[in-house]
Amino acid sequence: MEKRFMKGCEALAEAAVRAGVRFFAGYPITPQNEIPEYMSRRLPEVGGVFVQGESEIASVNMVYGAAATGVRAMTSSSGPGISLKCEGISYLAAARIPALIVDVSRGGPGLGSIQPAQSDYLMATKALGHGGHRLMVFAPSTVQEIVDLTYSAHDFAERDRNPVMILIDGCLGAMMESVALPEMREPKPESQSGWTLGRREGETRGAHLISPIYEAGLEGLNRQFGERTARWQKEDVMVEELYLDDAEYVLTAYGMAARVARQVTEDLRREGYKVGLIRPITLFPFPKESFRKLVPGTVKGVIDIEMAIPGQMSEDVAASLPQGIPLYEYGHSGGVLLDDADTKAAVLDIISGNKEARA
Repeated sequence: MEKRFMKGCEALAEAAVRAGVRFFAGYPITPQNEIPEYMSRRLPEVGGVFVQGESEIASVNMVYGAAATGVRAMTSSSGPGISLKCEGISYLAAARIPALIVDVSRGGPGLGSIQPAQSDYLMATKALGHGGHRLMVFAPSTVQEIVDLTYSAHDFAERDRNPVMILIDGCLGAMMESVALPEMREPKPESQSGWTLGRREGETRGAHLISPIYEAGLEGLNRQFGERTARWQKEDVMVEELYLDDAEYVLTAYGMAARVARQVTEDLRREGYKVGLIRPITLFPFPKESFRKLVPGTVKGVIDIEMAIPGQMSEDVAASLPQGIPLYEYGHSGGVLLDDADTKAAVLDIISGNKEARA
């Protein structure tokens, strides 16, 4: 494998190209601009197409058109831009068209700030468009994990004929780490020939129709989506668990916040505190079972750490915890980064009984 020292956004773009993405459409917004900038140079080198759309809405609909032909296509933005793309994402889901959506989140709501934050969890996991459809949402915490999850994202998208999302924040997008890059690969056209528009050279099949209206009707389509969501929950959950065997307090965090939570966990264990960590990698499907197996009494509390106030992932944590285990929250928002020392002090404050649990 080739090794490089790369920024998160650029590593994501290179991983997408190596995974076979050959069409990108997007519109500038901080802190994700390095993705389209990189794609504008890189895609022509591999015979791909880069388009800077006139808007976020135009860009996501260009992705719809390209992906409908079987081309691996993607778009990226930050929170305000993703909100504009939501209608198009809903149309992609309804028409069962695979695509990659990347959100490099920043402070909000509204225009917010250009600084990193984890403000988009609820949008990404609960309301990424109308109609109640769901996407698999991946949350890497290192630049290497950005590469690995981006490289495999379209495999999930094509398996399910559904868009998928990579959710990172501006800090992960800008930081540089050494990464091992995977090999270049081309998607296999024959795996998509059963539904894509247009004919490839040598094909003799008839025309296909991509439409959100099927013989089973809209309710039938929604039932299929419901069955798929249930399958995701059984088969596709990704989570990292550390030191849960003897943990009295369990920290939970994702993405950039998880890097801080991991450091705090390691520091506290060296000092004799029985602390564990649950790091969701798929935010949807959410790793419910990791929390459900915690034993009340043995586990005295779970501490949700986020770059969002109030905590957003904490809603899913609270819904997954067994009765009798209190949930605490600690975090910053609006572009204020978490600090190892301050986070450790906050966790010790909770362990000492100086902070009330989440209502």
